Amino acid sequence: MSTRRRRPRWSELRPLVRIEPPRLGSTERRVAAAATIADLRKIAKRRTPRSVFDYVDGAAEQEISLRRAREAFARVEFRPRVLRDVSAVDATRVVVGSQSSLPLVLAPTGFTRMMHHEGERAVARAAARAGIPYSLSTMGTVSVEDVAAVAPEAERWFQLYLWRDREASLQLIRRAREAGYSTLVLTVDTAVAGRRIRDVHNGLTVPPSLTLRTLADMSIHPSWWFNLLTTEPLEFASLTHSGGTVADLVDRMFDPSASRAELAWLREQWPGRIVVKGIQDPEDAQVVAELGIDGIVVSNHGGRQLDRAVVPLEVLPEIVDAVAGRTEVLLDTGIMDGADIVAAVANGARGCLVGRAYLYGLMAGGEPGVDRALSILHDQVTRTMRLLGVTSLDELTPDHAIIRRRDPQTDVATP
Repeated sequence: MSTRRRRPRWSELRPLVRIEPPRLGSTERRVAAAATIADLRKIAKRRTPRSVFDYVDGAAEQEISLRRAREAFARVEFRPRVLRDVSAVDATRVVVGSQSSLPLVLAPTGFTRMMHHEGERAVARAAARAGIPYSLSTMGTVSVEDVAAVAPEAERWFQLYLWRDREASLQLIRRAREAGYSTLVLTVDTAVAGRRIRDVHNGLTVPPSLTLRTLADMSIHPSWWFNLLTTEPLEFASLTHSGGTVADLVDRMFDPSASRAELAWLREQWPGRIVVKGIQDPEDAQVVAELGIDGIVVSNHGGRQLDRAVVPLEVLPEIVDAVAGRTEVLLDTGIMDGADIVAAVANGARGCLVGRAYLYGLMAGGEPGVDRALSILHDQVTRTMRLLGVTSLDELTPDHAIIRRRDPQTDVATP
C-alpha cells in the first residue's frame, strides 16, 4: 500500500521556518558565519592580497616545523571522565601574573597593520573586551603609547628583540613601562631571520612595493588597497629604519651576539615581569629559570625561524619537568583550536600564546573578526573541558590528553 500524500498546513510548517534577524554590516555577517578558526582562515585568504596572507600563513623553508606542530595536536588523544557535574566550568587563569578569561595570551605579531588597517589597535580593543592579555611586538605598526591610549583597560605585555643598539632597546622598554605595560617578553630565537620562502617568492617588502604584480592585485582586493593608501603610512612604529624585506631588517638591526649576560642585564633594567620566548631545550629552560625569569614560552616561533626545529607540544613535558616549578611555562605554535589549548594545559603549560589564529580573524573582518576568533576559542575551550569531565583548568592532567607518538611513515616533507 502506497503512502498517502497531503498538503501540509501552515501551522505545521511554521515551526520549521527560521528567519534570522538581519545583522548590521557585511563584515559582521561574514565573520559570524565562521564556526572555526579554519573558517576565518578561508575568509582571510579571499579578502587579502596573496603576499599578505602568505606572510601570516607561511613559515620557514619547507614549513616542516609548522606542519609537525599542527600534526602533534592532531595526535592528542583525549580521555574523558563521565558522570561529573560540569554544569559550570571555570576557564579563567592567572598567566605570569596577568588575569585572563582563558589560559591564553595574544602573541606579538609584526607588521599587523598590513593585515588590516586598524592593526594592533583593533587587536588590543578586542583583547580588552575578552579579558585576555595582549602582547605588542617590537615590530608593531602602532606605538606603545597609541595602543595604551585606545585600550587603557587591556592587560598589556610588550615584546622585545634585542637590538645592536642597546641604548635604543633601553629607551623602548622605558617607554613601554611608562605606558603601563606589565610584562616584558624577550624573544630569543632570532639571531638571524629565518628564510620564509613564500615571502621570497612574493617579493614582500616593508612597506609593500607598487610593482606590476601588486598593481594587478589591486583589482582583486580593492578595499584592502584603499584602506592601505588612505590611512596613515604603513611602517614599524618603534623602528627608525625600514625598507627592504623583513629578513633584511632583522639582520640589520637585531643582535646575533646576545647571550645570557644580556638577559641578566635586562632583569636589572625592567622592574616588571619578564617572559623569555623561544625556549626549545630543557637545559636552556633551566638556565632561564635560575636567572629568576617569571615565565618561558616553549616555542619555535610558529615554525618561522629554524625549519625542522623541535615540536613544542612534544618537548613541553620534558621542559616542565626541567624547570620544576621555578618559572611558569607557556606554549605556542600550531594552535588552531581551543582543544589544542586544553591539551597543552593538560600537559603542563600554564597557558598558550596564539598569533595566526587571531590574525586570520583580523584579516577576515578587522576588529569584529578578532572578536569572533576569541569567541570561537572560548567556546572550544569550555566545551572541551565539559566533555572531558573537568570544571577547572587545575583538574587537567596528562592523563586527560595523551600525546601519541609520531608515525615516521607519514612524517615526510612535501615539495
